[in-house]
Amino acid sequence: MSREFRGAWVASVYNIDWPSQTGLSRSAQQSELRAMLDQMAKINLNAIIFQVRPNGDALYKSSIEPWSSWLTGTMGRSPGYDPLAFCIAEAHARGIEVHAWFNPFRALPNSTMPTASNHVCRTHPSHICNFKTYRWMNPASSFTRQRALSVILDVTRRYDIDGIHIDDYFYPYPDLAKNGKHKQHFPDGKSPSQRRGYVDSFVQEMYSSVKKAKPWVRVGISPFGIWRPGVPSGTTAGVDAYEHLAADSRKWLQKGWCDYLSPQLYWRIQGPQSYTRLLSWWREQGSRPVWPGIATARIKSTEDPGRPASEIVNQVNLSRTTGNNYAGHVHWSMKSLRQNRGGISTLLEKKTYSNAALVPPMPWLSKVQPLSPSLKASGSRKGAQAKWSSVRGAYKYAVQARYGKYWFTVKVLPSSARSLTLAGNPEAIAVSAVDRYGTTSAPSVVTR
Repeated sequence: MSREFRGAWVASVYNIDWPSQTGLSRSAQQSELRAMLDQMAKINLNAIIFQVRPNGDALYKSSIEPWSSWLTGTMGRSPGYDPLAFCIAEAHARGIEVHAWFNPFRALPNSTMPTASNHVCRTHPSHICNFKTYRWMNPASSFTRQRALSVILDVTRRYDIDGIHIDDYFYPYPDLAKNGKHKQHFPDGKSPSQRRGYVDSFVQEMYSSVKKAKPWVRVGISPFGIWRPGVPSGTTAGVDAYEHLAADSRKWLQKGWCDYLSPQLYWRIQGPQSYTRLLSWWREQGSRPVWPGIATARIKSTEDPGRPASEIVNQVNLSRTTGNNYAGHVHWSMKSLRQNRGGISTLLEKKTYSNAALVPPMPWLSKVQPLSPSLKASGSRKGAQAKWSSVRGAYKYAVQARYGKYWFTVKVLPSSARSLTLAGNPEAIAVSAVDRYGTTSAPSVVTR
């Protein structure tokens, strides 16, 4: 059975991916999200990483933080529905996982942005630091760390999410001169090692807290793609994430403080920041999955002129063969797939993702196998129809078919599904139940 994490980030900050602009009507926002999820299903992606807290705000109904201004144009103004709840319902109906994406410490991306009266900048100004254009919740403050944990756990408990996800902004990216020295320092008076201590404690507590609330919810982290300049040998980087961002992401992977790591490997296969060399190094650092972030948005871009869609296809293929971790990767971002940048979505649909795939399991959390469904199959001119029984504890059903010598994963369906019509005349059909941990039952097989 095909097992691969095929995700895409959907950013709300600055309306990068969704909604396409502020102030759209409820129906227009929902229509855009449905179209996005329809395309994800069409090209056989299986996870949306949906930004729900870009800057101390919420794209869901929260009693802690105000509605995001990226929805209506005004922070604190309700869009008239709950976008996260809507996303979950629509995605799950298509067999797609929802990973709620939080920025833990950024208060505002631009200090001139108007804020609601209950935004953290106004309610707790003593915990806010100004740096470059940002306003930042000081990670050295226990209030800041507890605030981030509170909003993450609030969403974990109240929403039927499949994962929580945090990005690379722990401390803000530095303002460096050409000689590599800081133009200004983050104004917290702390040393780099002290900062790493604060961030480490946050990551560890976040993981354990989410697992206590809902152990099946995957915890994912997406750090800067290079742990430290010169690691692995020959790798160059202007930013030292370990020193500048307080991100000892290798430690988190080694300690098992995440269920997957998605380092942002946005560079080409060949070069001083080699995608291949970096992916191989990351996958040697721990036993948990490393699902690299790949920069689909850089196809034919000003950032990387001349990058062809084939670069991304090759990176996907390398993510399947490099190291021993479960296969997977995440596209930055869904907008470039919607645009079919350089023909990438067509290539993925026809070749790279020609069959559906289940998200890999989490055997470090659960090895209990669900029961198998009972299965019946019948045929007609329109194709073969599979019907199966409900299985207690099933979260999804995976349908496979054998045409000639080869088995294919045809569809991953929600737990409410009980039948599927398959094209052509498969020689055999198999259906497996899948639980919340991604563990599959033994398949029920019918030959025809």
